[in-house]
Amino acid sequence: MNRYAYIAGGIELAAKQIVADIECCEEHIVHTDAVTAAQKAMPPEDITTAASDFFKAFSDKTRLRILAALVSAELCVCDIASLLGMSQSAISHQLRFLKQARLVKSRKNGKTVYYALCDDHIQTILAQGIAHVQEG
Repeated sequence: MNRYAYIAGGIELAAKQIVADIECCEEHIVHTDAVTAAQKAMPPEDITTAASDFFKAFSDKTRLRILAALVSAELCVCDIASLLGMSQSAISHQLRFLKQARLVKSRKNGKTVYYALCDDHIQTILAQGIAHVQEG
């Protein structure tokens, strides 16, 4: 068996194990009352699309670190770059993304632009996500 066939076999075995670990119903019964209640509770598709885009902003480690830094203080690009050990250009790129996602806001004071979280919701979401991960 060549190396690639061996690796492919291992991947296939792992995939079968994942599928085996997923529990499924033994008979197909749709609980219409529960489905109807869930359907009424679900937000419209345009809202779930917007929420999905919102959560994508949290999917990058650098963006999360920037948001975590902004929890405690308003910071400029130079501050954040120094804190994270990254270039100002890289930080500016991520801040642009976060600003478009309405997670951060900026204000100019002379020649310096300061960034802050848009509102308390962002801090709450960040804190909840970190708490969830820390629970193990």
